[in-house]
Amino acid sequence: MFRKAEPEIQLKTSAEIEKMRAAGQIVARTLDELRAAVRPGISTLDLDTIAERSIRAAGAVPSFKGYHGFTGSICASVNEEVVHGIPSAERVLADGDLISIDCGAILDGWHGDSAITVAVGDPSEDDRRLMEVCEEAMWQGIAQLRPGNRLGDIGYAIDGHMRSQGRYGNVQEYGGHGIGTEMHMEPHVLNHGKRGRGLELVEGMCLAIEPMANLGTRHVLQLDDGWTVVTRDSKRSAHFEHTVAITAEGPRVLTARTENRDKIAAMGLPDPGF
Repeated sequence: MFRKAEPEIQLKTSAEIEKMRAAGQIVARTLDELRAAVRPGISTLDLDTIAERSIRAAGAVPSFKGYHGFTGSICASVNEEVVHGIPSAERVLADGDLISIDCGAILDGWHGDSAITVAVGDPSEDDRRLMEVCEEAMWQGIAQLRPGNRLGDIGYAIDGHMRSQGRYGNVQEYGGHGIGTEMHMEPHVLNHGKRGRGLELVEGMCLAIEPMANLGTRHVLQLDDGWTVVTRDSKRSAHFEHTVAITAEGPRVLTARTENRDKIAAMGLPDPGF
């Protein structure tokens, strides 16, 4: 009987985690700029231009631009688009839209990766709840990033929260990932799983935790552009992500934004160092 080999995981020193935090804070500030810029009439390409300018002004490089041929500095996914939406001058935001913005930056060879979903104008109650449920699912997953826990504990927490909140589709074809000197590294982090199963989490791991929640079913498909992922039933989706380091003191959120300060304190997580 053959035993499946464990993936090789990049472990970071405290000094390397600080370098990742510096990259993560560039991403955080860029997302703050993008949130402030979201309004009716702005195109997703306009937002992409803002992001690239912000990242490069900080001395970093956009992680996404040129990645396997991707043309944008951000992924801009609107309404039924789940992830990997390509920025376009033709995609102009309108009042009532939802946009998920995924952003990454490389600084001195280290990556930061984070995503938010933003309402254009005042969200409907359904959209507001969708965003709340998805973001809280992310925090529930982050809370599991402690030495001695298992990879399955993360997915179990994310999926359990979504299930407890009603009929939300938890996208299973895409998930989180290891991150460090590359944007996507081992291990793959499922947004569903079994408690106590899978790879043991150890100090020095850095993971991107990123649930995607749909208002309808969990099922998705990829468009012919080879990138954009949409819900099969055309219902709306939300996406949130943070890059997190596993430390002896607990999960340290390296892409934390100022608006996350109270949440991090309430959860008793280590100070990310704003």
